[in-house]
Amino acid sequence: MPELSHRRRLLVLAICCMSLLIVSLDNTVLNVALPSLQREFHASTSGLQWTIDAYLLVLASLLMLSGSTADRIGRKRVFMAGLVIFSAGSLLCSLAPNLELLIVFRMVQAVGGSMLNPVAMSIITNTFTDSRERARAIGVWGAVVGISMAAGPLVGGLLVESVGWRSIFWLNIPIGVAALLLTLRFIPESRAPKPRRADPVGQLLVIALFGSLTYAIIQAPDSGLGAVAPFGAIALVALIGLLWYEPRRDEPLIDLRFFHSAPFSGATVIAISAFSALGGFLFLSTLYLQNVRGLDALHAGLWMLPMAAPTFLCAPLSGRLVGSRGPRVPLLVAGAAITVSGVLFGAFEAETSNATLLLGYVLFGIGFGFVNAPITNTAVSGMPRAQAGVAAAVASTSRQLGQTLGVAVVGAILASGIGSSSYRHAFVSAARPGWWIIAACGFAVLVLGAVTSGRWAHRTAERTAERLESPEVRQTVGASGRA
Repeated sequence: MPELSHRRRLLVLAICCMSLLIVSLDNTVLNVALPSLQREFHASTSGLQWTIDAYLLVLASLLMLSGSTADRIGRKRVFMAGLVIFSAGSLLCSLAPNLELLIVFRMVQAVGGSMLNPVAMSIITNTFTDSRERARAIGVWGAVVGISMAAGPLVGGLLVESVGWRSIFWLNIPIGVAALLLTLRFIPESRAPKPRRADPVGQLLVIALFGSLTYAIIQAPDSGLGAVAPFGAIALVALIGLLWYEPRRDEPLIDLRFFHSAPFSGATVIAISAFSALGGFLFLSTLYLQNVRGLDALHAGLWMLPMAAPTFLCAPLSGRLVGSRGPRVPLLVAGAAITVSGVLFGAFEAETSNATLLLGYVLFGIGFGFVNAPITNTAVSGMPRAQAGVAAAVASTSRQLGQTLGVAVVGAILASGIGSSSYRHAFVSAARPGWWIIAACGFAVLVLGAVTSGRWAHRTAERTAERLESPEVRQTVGASGRA
């Protein structure tokens, strides 16, 4: 890709952030609309879980395929295709006559979404080649998540209350069309000099692993462990198949040798943990505010602002810290804040008091705001820039898998705890184990952030670089270890 002027690079960053905005808005807005969907379609808790997880599941399953495809046939081309499919899927969602078709159309959205975020991050990685400038750009990227969290609940709540839940999907269409036209005009085409070949067996194993595991977790409360045990077995077989098959390919879907690097492995697990916490947090908070406190969608959205605003403010600060001092400090802050937030709800029932509810939301927002930049920067820096689409897709896949598991596990625990009781009387006690899981996810971020950013971790990154054949891989992984 040709060297661009500073102004043109900023424009490319803005266009890529537009794609992140519509994907992030879609999830935050939909969470606010869950109680409306529950009333209109008479949906169960598992039905609500599937409206979120069907999207996240398809997204997580296809991200690495989309990233490697973009490296092969052109990032701009795949990015534009993603904008078209995502916008069309949003239109279909707004017309869904029942919950089942809404879930199907959400999966169509996810096919387009899988072509957006990892490919956009790949474009950013190849546009901002200086490590500090790239870290700042990723900080801006993370701030867009905060914008979506701040605007999503408010805009979504206003639309749900005034027009209806279908209007929330209309938001994506004008933004998607604008991003498509700007991409056509201003983003140059780029592709990897030596892209990887397709890995259909690896891709099918990933789909089997993610799909069967998620189905087993969500359906367990309704169907029983015996009924979902075969799906758990499929997930285990698929995982073993991946671990056996991928190292034997010359060009695997994901090169497992990179996981010998502690910083890279840590970033992957941290992403799963942090976004599991986010998925569970949003799911519990939305249902509590509307079904227990009796707030309408707009006022529930206002209550989410104490979480969204710190995310927006802390994300660019985290990016600057990663660029100047490395990932350790942001990860420690993130892990500590998310852990304390989960403990407040799990041990002290923070939702029953306005003051503690506000404090819990602020702490979670701070933690989530600090966690994004170090995840992305470490994951992308730790892999060769020639396969930047695959590198970005690993980080994005970890995020989506984490959020999928968070909604699935916390939702399943909530459904089991409530049983046939009403939300209003049973919710707080039924949600307590879910809050402890969120606290455990935060503690995992804290511990892994400390362990995988020290001298030992840096040495593992250097040793991993020495084992890899490509000189470019050796250089980039070593740079990640020194970050």
